[in-house]
Amino acid sequence: MSLLVTAAFLVVVFLTSALSGIFGMAGGLILLWFLLLALPASVAIVVHGVIQFCANASRAWLSRQYINARIVALIASGGAVSAVVLALLDYHPDTTVVSLLIGLMPILVWIPRAWFHFDASRTGHALVCGVVAGGLTIASGVSGPSIDLFFIRTSMDRRQIVATKAAVQVISHAIKIVFYAGSAMMLGAGEWSVIALAIPIAFLGTRAGNGVLRRLTDANFRYWTRWIVTVVGGVYFFQALVELI
Repeated sequence: MSLLVTAAFLVVVFLTSALSGIFGMAGGLILLWFLLLALPASVAIVVHGVIQFCANASRAWLSRQYINARIVALIASGGAVSAVVLALLDYHPDTTVVSLLIGLMPILVWIPRAWFHFDASRTGHALVCGVVAGGLTIASGVSGPSIDLFFIRTSMDRRQIVATKAAVQVISHAIKIVFYAGSAMMLGAGEWSVIALAIPIAFLGTRAGNGVLRRLTDANFRYWTRWIVTVVGGVYFFQALVELI
């Protein structure tokens, strides 16, 4: 990476980690968009996975008292099933497919809650959430909006939602890293040094975002999450259309 790209990458890591620290997602969407501009899809996804693994791990640690371990275990089990299926299908992503999938995800946050009766606290629902979100995490690199569908009917407050989702994402990104481990070989020592430098910066961003989360109301949390994800998804969708044309 050039000095300018490296500096931009580190700034993006801090800002997106802070954003995810507040809303539990959205930051990862923006980080992946930045990486897709400079790297092949599979490499971008694995680098995104390493950074987001660390960012989510710090977020989960900071809010560890709010994590629902049972839900995390169930969703992770479903995600493992999706990983095995996609491995058997020998799935390989490309930038257009990734952009299109992410661009369509924001539709999920606008579907009326009354249409869905998913509840992550139910065993079957949590397993389905894991299968769907796990598949999307590997196929497109992210899955935040799909996970939200299973949390909107739980009795959790914003802190429990962010903490539990962070723990789920730690495992999801770990699975994603293993799935695309071969692609990581395309990166040299210089690139990995920059990624290593980005990890503590991701921690700092997460800590900053966590402080904002404590002052945010549940209503504002849900309102801004919806709009931020929609705008980011719109950028992805437009990019996919340009690439298709």
